[in-house]
Amino acid sequence: MAKRKNWSKDPWQPTLAFQELLDGKSGNDFNGLGETEPRQPDRVFWVQPSSDGPFGPVQDCIVERHNTVPELLAVYANADRGPSERSEPGKLAEPRSTTAWTDGLQEFALANESDQVGVATIEPQWMYEGFTTEMPFVVVLVVAMDHSRSRELPPSNEHPDWAHEVAVQYNRGSRAARKLTKWIKSQGYQAKSHTGPWVGSMNLIPAAIAAGVGELGKHGSLINRELGSSFRLAAVETDLPLEVNQPDRFGADEFCLGCQVCTNACPPQAISQEKQQVRGDEKWYVDFDKCIGYFNETYGCAICISVCPWSTPGRAPNLAERWTKRIIVKGQ
Repeated sequence: MAKRKNWSKDPWQPTLAFQELLDGKSGNDFNGLGETEPRQPDRVFWVQPSSDGPFGPVQDCIVERHNTVPELLAVYANADRGPSERSEPGKLAEPRSTTAWTDGLQEFALANESDQVGVATIEPQWMYEGFTTEMPFVVVLVVAMDHSRSRELPPSNEHPDWAHEVAVQYNRGSRAARKLTKWIKSQGYQAKSHTGPWVGSMNLIPAAIAAGVGELGKHGSLINRELGSSFRLAAVETDLPLEVNQPDRFGADEFCLGCQVCTNACPPQAISQEKQQVRGDEKWYVDFDKCIGYFNETYGCAICISVCPWSTPGRAPNLAERWTKRIIVKGQ
């Protein structure tokens, strides 16, 4: 792969036609950038139908662009996304301990297309505005991506490999979540799946952090101690009695404080050097208004995920071990 350009002094700019699609709206405003009070998040993008979201014309433009590439159209249009969820829970199974249920769920999920599994107690602030849930737990499923398919980025008509891989893994995540939903219902409990790329009723990133999947990186994606950022998420809400995981802190946040790789490699310069206030929480944040134009132009970009040192195959475990020791030494 050729050496990447440092875009910090000459950021990429969107076309006037694309800026007109935004219709003067700012995704940063919808996301709550600069807000100091906590609130539920808004559904900003990948909303179905697109007219229910604030950026319907932009979303439609991206979908139409993807549909012009035969490889991408095929993997989305003819996808196996898993069994239907219309069935009601069956007869309640014999009582088991929460440990037994958790072990059984883990075993089923890992045998049915999930690569990692985490469980968290649902917090109300994870639900998008206008949504609630009566179910206490969320099971977060991780599906790994083939990082070798990121050699030609950003994706294009000539090199759609990464965009194709994204679709393949979203479909796998959907199958994993729906199979798990069906299994839970067969035990007599309630379950509801959340599958990408479309946004559902819950923000999965904070749920995944609470479930021990990883830490939030400077590039706005999660960093996992084994996979870096080369993975996708799916999830299942449920009232099945489960044991929850704890957040996994291994130094990715501290690493990002001093790393400039994704920041410099981002063509529209959407990645901030510092954490920002977002709905009352100080965290890493990617500028939606800068990112979305290049995201549209390039079938999903993903440069930041590709160049992230944690995403290099085999490197994340070593980084996690080294940075965990630094945290311990500092007594954090």
